Amino acid sequence: MQHTSRPVTSNQPGPHHDVARRVARALAHPLRKPIADHTRRAFEQADAWRQQHTAPLILDAGCGVGLSTRRLAIQFPEHRVIGVDRSEDRLGREHGELPDNALLVRADLVDFWRLALEAGWAPERHYLLYPNPYPKSAHLKMRWHGHSVFPTLLALGGRLELRSNWQLYVEEFAQAVEVVTGQTASVTSLQPNGDYLTPFEAKYDQSGQTLWRLCIDLERP
Repeated sequence: MQHTSRPVTSNQPGPHHDVARRVARALAHPLRKPIADHTRRAFEQADAWRQQHTAPLILDAGCGVGLSTRRLAIQFPEHRVIGVDRSEDRLGREHGELPDNALLVRADLVDFWRLALEAGWAPERHYLLYPNPYPKSAHLKMRWHGHSVFPTLLALGGRLELRSNWQLYVEEFAQAVEVVTGQTASVTSLQPNGDYLTPFEAKYDQSGQTLWRLCIDLERP
């Protein structure tokens, strides 16, 4: 099935001028917001499942309807894949049985990432697939690289992969990664050739949009 999706439009002519300041602020003032009880309970269940297995961990952050979690679990059968999303509706949609090496968790990522770091999680791979771009310039703080939790996200380590149909988002993310880690992330265009991880990836690609990918191998502090 072919899809039609309009590209991201923004009042930003280029990467946001405030990225470095936002990231520096997040580094200087770590997030202290109390952890929500529902996410703590969900994390405890996910952590118990993780500890039952010695296989390397893949974290699918913001997994939506969970198709990407299923596909990653099939692609990496020797790994354990945990998909996290805050929407009960999205996670509850019928997309077939989960592979035995996959788990879907309903939780707030901001809290889940902090709990994962506190518990010593060290995912081998960490995916952020087509996060909401929040394209208005005033909404920088709502993008993951402009959020106070960003240093925590990076501190989990592993091979981090971000995909987006908005080039500016990926460029800003790379800039933010460099501020925190001093490392330069690889940013390239992506051609899935029909091998889609998410429904959004299929929709954007079939609409003729250029897809972008950022990859970086992060070391834990």
